[in-house]
Formats: sequence, structure tokens, C-alpha cells
Amino acid sequence: MKYLSILIVSIILFSCSGKTSSKKETVITKKVPNKIEVIDFYSTHRCVTCKTIEANTRYTLDTYFSSELKNSKITFQAINVDKEENYKIAKEYEATGTALFLNVIVNGKEKHIDLTDFAFIKGMEKEAFLTELKSKLDTELKNI
Repeated sequence: MKYLSILIVSIILFSCSGKTSSKKETVITKKVPNKIEVIDFYSTHRCVTCKTIEANTRYTLDTYFSSELKNSKITFQAINVDKEENYKIAKEYEATGTALFLNVIVNGKEKHIDLTDFAFIKGMEKEAFLTELKSKLDTELKNI
């Protein structure tokens, strides 16, 4: 028992020998303007609902947020997940087909809001879709 205690103390002392790591961790925050990115992911072969989600999203933005689109407070991207050049962003959002996201950027930090379930549930009900998407965007605009 005595030898075991000495062994444990020795291991602790040698492992904590006072050496410091020469690595420094640097956090870089890029200066990016506060904004909301509306991202509509889709695949090459699209169903009626998938096409309607994009159309309703564009309509909502054009109708209610035209000034925010002009001054880039809100941006819109339609991204085909099947294209190789879009692999990285699709992976970041875990989008493998149709998906709708808000990426809210405040002080260089991103918050991804997944609206995919909402989009599929309300996608074919234009007025309900417009009302709810407008509400979500209005709420997030207050935070930027």
C-alpha cells in the first residue's frame, strides 16, 4: 500500500512538472454586419411542395421585407444541395434535401434557426406560411 501511494504521488508530480504549453488559443471574430440570411436548400429533383416553399419564401421577402433586402439586412439564397460546390454549406446545416433556415448574425455570431418542419406543414397554405414567416423574421430583426 505504501509503495502504491508513492507511485501515485510520483506520477502526479512528474505529470505536473510545471511545463507550459506553447500553444495559444486565439479567438477571431470577423467583423460581419448584423443580418438575417434566409437559406432555402433544395435538391435537383423537386416536388410541388418544395417549389412552393421557395415561391412563398420569395413572396414573403419581396412583399414585406423589400427595404431590408435592398439594404442587405436580409438576404436570400436558394442552394442546390446536389451540387458539389454547395457541399460545405449543406453539411454545415445538415441539409440533404429541401430545408429552410434563418441564419441570424449578430456581432459576428451565427444562430441557425431550422424552419423546415414549419415550411413543410404550412408550405401549401400560402397565407398561413406568409403570416408565420413574416412573424419569425420580424422577431429576429428586433434582435439585430
